[in-house]
Amino acid sequence: MKALAFIAVILTGWLLMSAVSDFPDWGDPASPANSYRLSQHYITETFPETSVPNMVTAVLADYRGYDTMFETVVIFTAGIAIIGILRRYGPKDESVLKQQATIYKKDDDLIISTTCRLVIPIIQLFALYVVAHGHHSPGGGFQGGVIFGASFILLALSRDLQTAQKWVPENRILKLAGTGIFIYAGFGFLCLALGSNFLDYQILHKIMPATPIEARSHAMLGVEIGVAFTVTAVMFSIYSNLASNGRMKEGL
Repeated sequence: MKALAFIAVILTGWLLMSAVSDFPDWGDPASPANSYRLSQHYITETFPETSVPNMVTAVLADYRGYDTMFETVVIFTAGIAIIGILRRYGPKDESVLKQQATIYKKDDDLIISTTCRLVIPIIQLFALYVVAHGHHSPGGGFQGGVIFGASFILLALSRDLQTAQKWVPENRILKLAGTGIFIYAGFGFLCLALGSNFLDYQILHKIMPATPIEARSHAMLGVEIGVAFTVTAVMFSIYSNLASNGRMKEGL
C-alpha cells in the first residue's frame, strides 16, 4: 500500500508540475485573468462606482454580494453541524468527571493572566479596526471576525473556558451567528423595500445622508459587520466544542 501511495504521489506531482508551463508569466498584463473585460472593469471602475479604495472588498461585498452572503450562511451551517456532531448532553459518570477535573485543573499564572488581560483588549480593538476599515484597507468582516474570535479563545486558554463563556455564552452563540446573517440579508431586503434589486446598495441613499455612490460604501461596512458577527461566534463555538470534547466544560 505504501508503494502504491508513493507512486500516486509521484504521478500527481508530475502532472501538476507539467501544467505549470501552461500558466502565464507572473504579472503578465496580457494574461487572461488580467486582460478579461470583467477584470479590467473592476480595476478601472471600482472606485468611481463604489467610492471604495479596496478593490477586493468591493468585489466581495458589492459586485459578488450574493456569493459572500451565502459564504456567511455556509459558515453558520458549518457551526450548526459541528455543534450537532460534537455537543454532548446528559449526566456523565462521576468518576470520569472527577478524573477530568483533576486533569484539566490548572493554577492561575500571574504572568500569563496579566499579559492576556493587557493584550486581549488590544486584540479586540484591532479586530474592530479591521472590520471598520476593511473597505478602505486590507481587512473586512471575515478577517476581523477571526481576530475577535481568537481573543476569546486566548481568554479561554489563559484562564478557563467558563470565563470566556461569560462573554460569549453557549446559548447566545447561534443567536449571534444568526444575527450576522440577518444583518447582511437585511440590507438586501431593505434595497428591495426601496424599489431596487436585492443588495443593490446605491438605492440606500434615499435613507442615508449620502450620494448613491457613497451609499454603496456605507452599506459594505454594514454587511461586513454582519459577517464579523457570524465568524466570531462560529469560531469560538468550534473551539469550545473541540477543546471540551463536546461537554462545554473545561478542556484544553
